[in-house]
Amino acid sequence: MKISRGVSWFALAAAVVLTVFPFYWMIRTALTPAGDLFRDSTALWPANPTLINFSRVLGLVSAEEARAAGGSGAQINFLRYTFNSMVYSGLIAVVQTFCCAMAGYAFARLRFPGRDVAFGIIIAALMVPPIFTLLPNFVLVKQLGILNTIPGLVLPSLLMTPFAVFFLRQFFLSIPRDVEEAATLDGIGRWGLFWKIVLPMSRGPLITIGLTTIVWSWKDYLWPLLVGKAESTRVLTVGLGVFLQQSPNRAPDWTGLMAGSVLSILPVLLLLVFLGKRLVQSMNFSGMK
Repeated sequence: MKISRGVSWFALAAAVVLTVFPFYWMIRTALTPAGDLFRDSTALWPANPTLINFSRVLGLVSAEEARAAGGSGAQINFLRYTFNSMVYSGLIAVVQTFCCAMAGYAFARLRFPGRDVAFGIIIAALMVPPIFTLLPNFVLVKQLGILNTIPGLVLPSLLMTPFAVFFLRQFFLSIPRDVEEAATLDGIGRWGLFWKIVLPMSRGPLITIGLTTIVWSWKDYLWPLLVGKAESTRVLTVGLGVFLQQSPNRAPDWTGLMAGSVLSILPVLLLLVFLGKRLVQSMNFSGMK
């Protein structure tokens, strides 16, 4: 038993190291002066750590100062792109979670013609790669004339995803019917039952879906690149890609890019830190172990 437990702990520690080390190396690169990046490429910590790369990304230094620090002098409207990413992720997470909750509750509790067929189609949609819907969605957004707008960015993902509907339906099936029947006897209608009884009891799963949706939309790149090329709608992932491409005649500005990447994950990391406990609890509530 002791040997098997030791092997288990070793495997767990190795998995943690393999998961965390890329993030550590990203931070290490962000703190490295551009001139020392390849000279100290094997060191676990930079010999002369600096915050100049973060200042460059945030636009706190001039282009001349950035080039003097070893950067490319490229500019990135970091705060604007971060705001756009927050709007993009927040709208999708809030609206999609609410719509999926309504759909999941309908499939779990309501009886209507074609319910099982409709739910089967939704489950089958899980097997459709997202790349297959990219072109039809782009053509639709273009024909609607909403390219380079926030509605154009969020519209294809706004209402639902098959996984979220399935996930929430499974949880709603686990809610005792006695609770709903008691509320019905008290005169609460179907909408009041969903809004006042079911949703408060489903905070954990709703937070789970909201968090996963935020993480997915925050790191989304291809769709915002196609639809949100304008400065006013460019999200952070696309902005970092543009920042990387602004030095075509020399080596990419890796230190600046890593500094921007570190800053870009902070909002999502804070959400996971503060809501991580509720996320784990919701997995237990839904029977997912």
